[in-house]
Amino acid sequence: MKVPFRKIESLAEPRYAPWLFLIVAFFAYGLLFWRHGFYWDDLPMTWIRYELGRDAMAKYFSTARPVWAVLYQATTTFLPPAPAAWQIFSILWRWLSVVLLWQLVRELWRDREKMAALAGLLFLLYPGFNLQFASFLTAHFWIVVCFLFASWLLTLRAINTPSRYWLFTSLAMILSALNLWMLEYFYSLELARAAIIFYALRQGGREEKIVQTAWRAFLHWLPYLLVFLANILYRVFVFTNVAYQNVFFSELRSSPFQAILGLIKNIAADIWLASAQAFGAIFIFPNAALDGPLTTLMYLAVVIVVGALVFIFFKNADAQTEKRSAYWAIGIGLIAMLLGGGPYWLASLDISLSFPASRFTMSFMFGASLLIAGLFELIPIKLRVVFVATIVALSAGRQVMIGDSFLRDWQSQKNLFWQMRWRAPALQPDTLALMNEQLVYYADNSISAGLNWIYDPNASADDIQYVIFYPSNRLNGSLVSLEPNTPIRYSYIAGEFHGNTSDALAFYYAPPYCLRLLDSDLDKNNRFIPGDSLMRQAATLSNPQRILREPPASMPAFYGAEPPHGWCYYFQKAELARQFGDWDEVNRLADAAFKLDEHFNNPVELFVFIEGYAHAGDWDDAIRLSNEARQVSKSYVDPLLCKLWKRIEAETTPSEERTEALNEIFELTGCEK
Repeated sequence: MKVPFRKIESLAEPRYAPWLFLIVAFFAYGLLFWRHGFYWDDLPMTWIRYELGRDAMAKYFSTARPVWAVLYQATTTFLPPAPAAWQIFSILWRWLSVVLLWQLVRELWRDREKMAALAGLLFLLYPGFNLQFASFLTAHFWIVVCFLFASWLLTLRAINTPSRYWLFTSLAMILSALNLWMLEYFYSLELARAAIIFYALRQGGREEKIVQTAWRAFLHWLPYLLVFLANILYRVFVFTNVAYQNVFFSELRSSPFQAILGLIKNIAADIWLASAQAFGAIFIFPNAALDGPLTTLMYLAVVIVVGALVFIFFKNADAQTEKRSAYWAIGIGLIAMLLGGGPYWLASLDISLSFPASRFTMSFMFGASLLIAGLFELIPIKLRVVFVATIVALSAGRQVMIGDSFLRDWQSQKNLFWQMRWRAPALQPDTLALMNEQLVYYADNSISAGLNWIYDPNASADDIQYVIFYPSNRLNGSLVSLEPNTPIRYSYIAGEFHGNTSDALAFYYAPPYCLRLLDSDLDKNNRFIPGDSLMRQAATLSNPQRILREPPASMPAFYGAEPPHGWCYYFQKAELARQFGDWDEVNRLADAAFKLDEHFNNPVELFVFIEGYAHAGDWDDAIRLSNEARQVSKSYVDPLLCKLWKRIEAETTPSEERTEALNEIFELTGCEK
């Protein structure tokens, strides 16, 4: 049965805008919500809350955002450590923030329904912010945004409803305080309320001078100004955020002209970045060869579906171009952008579209969305609808691509820890893990939480047992040196780790290569490991005695079921068997591994099986695998084979076959006997 076209057109009525927002949010962020995991700060924060407890969570926030901690205490009371639940939770709060923004713009421009809907869609899909999929963190961002937008909306309702003025004003003040006390990102954006009040009063129809309107606006704004000033006093005299220090005024005192000039340059550059450059990112299209055909098809499907929905919704857009409304929207948008960057400019923080600094663009999103919506109002109606559908559709597609990159990194992290558990079923307490920086959306302190969650499921905040360091980031800081017997102390705020470089394991992870526990003898000169990773130096500290067989670690539920046993599984298990001198097991695993359709990716992955065959007296297979490894790069592999075979020589029983094998390999590799 065909749906009458008139019914389809009725879906474009303004009252259906929230449903449009929800559908678009699902296509942009929710298509694969159950496959996502915990990213970046999600991982340590969930580990601290769900493993170390509520008190540890409060302590974690005590040095930066103690009031915000209360919000986390509330949400984690009823939501489990399940990434899918947090993905949905974050999407819903982002959707609610868009609905509040839409209502706010409708309240200010009552005859520009489609402009309000466009501002909402631009805010929903803002391409400059790429952290939506870090859902545990962003859900709490969006809750604070909802506090701010709801507070602004209540302010307008108070102005328009004199009989309930103080009721609405009191509620708005409470929500304003929650925004200011919880998070500094939208701290100075609160001041945009004054411009919103002024414009609302100018729309009231009174015949009065601008000065009179400004005075009335000030009186309406005064209660919120008092809340703002109270928060300043709180931050100055009661609690100072140690994470974001105000450095601008120090620079101003020492070099006033340069400080002001630098501030002006930063403001201009950041406003351009948060508007033009941010939306310019939507013209980065997928590459089927790199991103894969399925991802490309999903991108195209989302762009087409969202574009069609938006085109239908805006097809009967406001027919008349109302320039006055457009100019006011542009002006208030610019004011909001100027105010939005205050916390970062005062703290001299770099705003970027790259992860994770793109979180700072959140305070620009309202201003940028209103600015662009106002600019679109100046475009002739026939072109406007096409432009709106195109920009919104491509913005949704951009978020799909960002989500795909997060998914890939989550899969890579799961792969890392499953391989680590195969290689190291259990770890001695107070073990330091050194690793190269490979994952995109995880700092080393992020995956340190995963390590503790796996190997110390009954963790105590008083004694954190494990930490992962990227030497390229930590050397000369938390990692004092790469020399043996160097004490290590690292604070998670909620607890502390105490260890020593002599109690370290060095892992190298570069998919599609298998994870490798580095060999202190072989890998210090391994040119397959990039020098700038510092992992060749770290290899000399690698102490396999930190690895135990019992009791085996238990993977948290969110890491999913154990992956199929492929090449890397047999490689890791063979390495573990080699460590404990179980050469029969190494050879059993070799037989299983070489029957797979998979193949090694790094020639060094063959070394454990070369040793296994050598210890079994199977010199022909040991030589065969050595030659196979050499085919990848003789210049890289030969020095490593030389060391390996010298170790084989030292650890195996002399025989005529062994002597022939050693001579053959030493001659091939140019190894000195």
